[in-house]
Amino acid sequence: MRDKLFESELKVMEILWDHGPLPAKEVSLIAADTVGWNKNTTYTVLKKLEAKGFLRRDEPGFLCTPLYTREEMQKTEVTSLLGRVFGGSRKALFSALIEDENLSEAELDELRALIDRR
Repeated sequence: MRDKLFESELKVMEILWDHGPLPAKEVSLIAADTVGWNKNTTYTVLKKLEAKGFLRRDEPGFLCTPLYTREEMQKTEVTSLLGRVFGGSRKALFSALIEDENLSEAELDELRALIDRR
């Protein structure tokens, strides 16, 4: 996965991740309800995602299937952020996430458990 997702593309991918493979028409109806886009806007974004290799459109009905999972995309985006903003330092990223946040004890316990499992 070498291309990055723009915000509009991510919105369409979220629809597909939440609802599974859908015909383009159904994607456009959901986008109209959730984002307020018209059909042409959604179809343009779908074409861009297909050209970038993030989804596949098949007949009948231009069935749109994501080619990457949400988790794969999250890992790619975090890796990119880690390199671009934190100089590759996981410690700096983690510190930025927890230092300025008002985390509950339960959230802190979950983070400790994740670290302990590593």
